[in-house]
Amino acid sequence: MTVLEAPRLRLRPLTAADTDALLAYRGDADVCRYLPFPPMDAAEIARRLETQWFRTELAADDEHVTLGAELRETGQLVGDVILFLKSRQHGNGEVGWVFHPSVAGQGYATEAATAMLDWAFGANGLRRVVARLDARNDSSARLCERLGMRREAHLVENEYFKDELTSELDYAILSREWAARRDGAAAG
Repeated sequence: MTVLEAPRLRLRPLTAADTDALLAYRGDADVCRYLPFPPMDAAEIARRLETQWFRTELAADDEHVTLGAELRETGQLVGDVILFLKSRQHGNGEVGWVFHPSVAGQGYATEAATAMLDWAFGANGLRRVVARLDARNDSSARLCERLGMRREAHLVENEYFKDELTSELDYAILSREWAARRDGAAAG
């Protein structure tokens, strides 16, 4: 079972006991505005717990692991992070995150995404990880930049998303760039 530690967070598999906490943010229309799913209800969360969020290791292409981000001090679930294995052959993955708005601006998403990238490049041996986001999602773009990801593309009006034509930003970082960044942080 994959459990990752961050300074103030523990990233661990989601369970049915998390349903109310998941509903509090994944059921919020404002939170879901730029995410590739509508607000979730309890039935959808139960379905995903049984069919998508059970995985704790990346064994094959197109699999993903979603880990809940809980506060180490209290055990409160405040968000979740996801890592997709896009191609084992090419060493490509994709990272994403969603957090309760009550913890916005407190650095939890940065801590969780950092731990997930450490896991992506470490235990999973990935070479490159991307983050794809709605171009209007300023907070996620800033998070990508804090993580040291470079903006590689701005796809203008590239798809209909939730019944409107939208643009996409693609960010990426290579394992060697991540290692240099982490080595620099440890030395500082």
